[in-house]
Amino acid sequence: MEPPAAKRSRGCPAEPDERDAGAGAARGQGRPEALLDLSAKRVAESWAFEQVEERFSRVPEPVQKRIVFWSFPRSEREICMYSSLGYPPPEGEHDARVPFTRGLHLLQSGAVDRVLQVGFHLSGNIREPGGPGEPERLYHVSISFDRCKITSVSCGCDNRDLFYCAHVVALSLYRIRHARQVELRLPISETLSQMNRDQLQKFVQYLISAHHTEVLPTAQRLADEILLLGSEINLVHGAPDPTAGAGIEDANCWHLDEEQIQEQVKQLLSNGGYYGASQQLRSMFSKVREMLRMRDSNGARMLILMTEQFLQDPRLALWRQQGAGMTDKCRQLWDELGALWVCVVLSPHCKPEERAGWLQLLSRWDKLDVCPLEEGNYSFDGPSLQPTVAPIPELLQKGSTCITNTEGWVGHPLDPIGCLCRALLEACRLEEETLTLYPAALALSSPDSGPEKRKVAYQHVPVPGSPGESYLVLALEVALLGLGQQRALPEGLYAQDKVVRNEEQLLALLEEVELDERLVQVLRKQAGLLLEGGPFSGFGEVLFRESVPMHTCARYLFTALLPHDPDLAYRLALRAMRLPVLETAFPAGEPHPSPLDSIMSNRFPRWFILGHLETRQCELASTMLTAAKGDPKWLHAVLGSIQQNIHSPALLFKLAQDACKTATPVSAPPDTTLLGIALELGLQVMRMTLNIMTWRRREMVRWLVSCATEIGPQALMNIMQNWYSLFTPVEAATIVAVTGTTHATLLRLQLDTSRREELWACARTLALQCAMKDPQNCALPALTLCEKNHSAFEAAYQIVLDAAAGGLGHAHLFTVARYMEHRGLPLRAYKLATLALAQLSIAFNQDSHPAVNDVLWACSLSHSLGRHELSAIVPLIIRSIHCAPMLSDILRRWTLSAPGLGPLGARRATKPLGADRAPLCQLLDAAVTAYITTSHSRLTHISPRHYGDFIEFLGKARETFLLAPDGHLQFAQFLENLKQTYKGKKKLMLLVRERFG
Repeated sequence: MEPPAAKRSRGCPAEPDERDAGAGAARGQGRPEALLDLSAKRVAESWAFEQVEERFSRVPEPVQKRIVFWSFPRSEREICMYSSLGYPPPEGEHDARVPFTRGLHLLQSGAVDRVLQVGFHLSGNIREPGGPGEPERLYHVSISFDRCKITSVSCGCDNRDLFYCAHVVALSLYRIRHARQVELRLPISETLSQMNRDQLQKFVQYLISAHHTEVLPTAQRLADEILLLGSEINLVHGAPDPTAGAGIEDANCWHLDEEQIQEQVKQLLSNGGYYGASQQLRSMFSKVREMLRMRDSNGARMLILMTEQFLQDPRLALWRQQGAGMTDKCRQLWDELGALWVCVVLSPHCKPEERAGWLQLLSRWDKLDVCPLEEGNYSFDGPSLQPTVAPIPELLQKGSTCITNTEGWVGHPLDPIGCLCRALLEACRLEEETLTLYPAALALSSPDSGPEKRKVAYQHVPVPGSPGESYLVLALEVALLGLGQQRALPEGLYAQDKVVRNEEQLLALLEEVELDERLVQVLRKQAGLLLEGGPFSGFGEVLFRESVPMHTCARYLFTALLPHDPDLAYRLALRAMRLPVLETAFPAGEPHPSPLDSIMSNRFPRWFILGHLETRQCELASTMLTAAKGDPKWLHAVLGSIQQNIHSPALLFKLAQDACKTATPVSAPPDTTLLGIALELGLQVMRMTLNIMTWRRREMVRWLVSCATEIGPQALMNIMQNWYSLFTPVEAATIVAVTGTTHATLLRLQLDTSRREELWACARTLALQCAMKDPQNCALPALTLCEKNHSAFEAAYQIVLDAAAGGLGHAHLFTVARYMEHRGLPLRAYKLATLALAQLSIAFNQDSHPAVNDVLWACSLSHSLGRHELSAIVPLIIRSIHCAPMLSDILRRWTLSAPGLGPLGARRATKPLGADRAPLCQLLDAAVTAYITTSHSRLTHISPRHYGDFIEFLGKARETFLLAPDGHLQFAQFLENLKQTYKGKKKLMLLVRERFG
């Protein structure tokens, strides 16, 4: 009997793998003829066994068993898995880059030939067409296999990659699809055992002759050792046979190029900042998941290799030295790595010794200095999560409680709830379902088609030993237990973001499950337990102030329960509307400070996702409002919850808009109750933001008027009558009153004459009240609104006059005065213009004063009214304006035509006024005086570069001087005075003499 060493050397184990059902059946028969019968039946499916049956019967029984039952892989699924990283191709298309697709194309194009199987070794040639102008390329491929697994591959293309090349794929698929066309030979050791000495010598010599350049040195070395009696080779029984396969005690697994995996991961991590690198690493993670699902031992091997390369990432040491955190992309990759290790270690199919080895590896890695913490940061400076305990989203009186779970199950770095839920759902998929729970997985629908995606379908699978239980029920219960657990919000932005992402991922899984009556009962039971769960439940009556809100989970439960138990659905969702961290900081209905406010940052220094949580709260409220349409009881309950729990004006405004839109469908009458709630929310927003500057206020005010219009005229008049608590005077006068009385609004309301006048009266009253509170900004809108009602218009005009005495600025007075002229009231315009001029003061050097055009308009108005009005305004002009060019311009305009030619003038004057006669002579004296004063002011600090400008200024002054009868004498005296006073400025005086003499 051969010793074990000889059996291993020949590759001939005594028994096949006990896990192989076929081998076990054959071994149970115990008779060679029964073995051959069973062998023929099994092999006929994929081998051309009939051609070698006679020779096969002479092979020792252990070899027969291994060749038959540990044959070449019979499924293309595994070949695909080892030739693709799992890139999901576009829907309806095959990805030509995937080696499996390329290999399939080579097979279908007849590129595979010279296929030979010797024992457990397969070889063949692949002819691949060359590119344009290139010759055809020939590749020789060799494949070793054992127990339905490809254990090693070799290809002449030398294209080293993580997985099999297209040529290996083509040969493997040929062996699977065309098994009867494969030339079959027994393991070479069995063939050699049938030769006599002469045949063996001839065989060896022919082999050496055919390959003497490659094998001659090796052949001579082996011959020397065999001829040496005491050599090691003569001490071992038998000889190795690469075609006979491995021994039963040897480990067997699919071929995986470990060196390439390490190199690839290292390279991708070095390019970790790029999107493509992260995607490729995620594809490799998906490949590990695919292997684990197929119960392929390479899944753990590949994960170990990847983890080791992750720990050698040089950025880890750098981040540790700097005390900095990882980048978000790197954190996400480490999260995926941890989740895969959970799947591996908790796998029910692994052996105890395997699990012990993995735990030892994880423990060793955890002790490395560079191994990142769960948060991904190397330092924490935030506040402690440990709550203070007081006497009993006393404590009861405060509406808060201590928390029992500072580390929640959802959002945990190892994602225990997610892993368990996926595992339970995995057990509930239909047998023909080929799509895994992970999006990167591929499936083959038929040999000639590429991967296609199909929707996941689940069924109730009974739990052994638990009557009435199913894995699908357990999956739902587990998910709800985790989602509904009261837990503290973790520290750090990334950890908080992980909580949100885990919740969304779990709910996405649950939303794929079609609810039947059995699952609905589970939902109802779990919802009741959550409501009564006390401090362990996030839906309990009392919450820890910094516990994670339940808005996202409640939205799913509400939608799922609503068709079956509306009362329970609303009670659960209303309980979940709370946001404890804000409830303890701000009274209900009051806005919280801006996120940029120092109070906000000091009060909530670590609630990085507060804005996201408030948005989720708003989405839950919107879902309830939409669902409660037509049910006043629940609509008012939801409204009360919104007013109590939502503190963001922007989100309240969004809810109001959503409610209004839902309440006013295009093809159905409006829901008046829901419209009223929308208006109430809008009014709350107005009150909250009344004293807050926001760019959205105008939009909010316009929307509120529109919403009130949808309800009816009474609602519109109500907001007008109570405007002071909702709007600023400007908003009320320029938006509310104006929009509420436009032609489009009146048409929409369809009012009769009396009701229309009532609305107009309300708007006029509002406008007058606003004008009294803010005459600067509201006087003109009030006049505009009241112009069709004499008494109201007179009241608005009187408000303007009273405000002028109280400090209404000249700019606003001029604006109202122009309005009066435009409305055909020139005397009132003149009155307001004189009030404006009385407040105005334009200095000698303010040629470009903003009020210049208004002053010129006022002068033109007074001139058009007549000599009396002109005479009255001249003293105001002289007192208010000290700019010489302006005075001379006004004087010249008044001398061009006779006064009184305006609308009321009726040609009361027949000829223009002279500048030397009253009332213009006073203005002429003022202009001359202004020129003299301005000249001295300019000459005090004049520089040579301004000499030219000054000469031009004197030219304009002379024109004004000459308007007087003795103007030339006055100007000459003025120039002489300048020459004597500023004789030191010789160059300037020289220029004066050259120009004026």
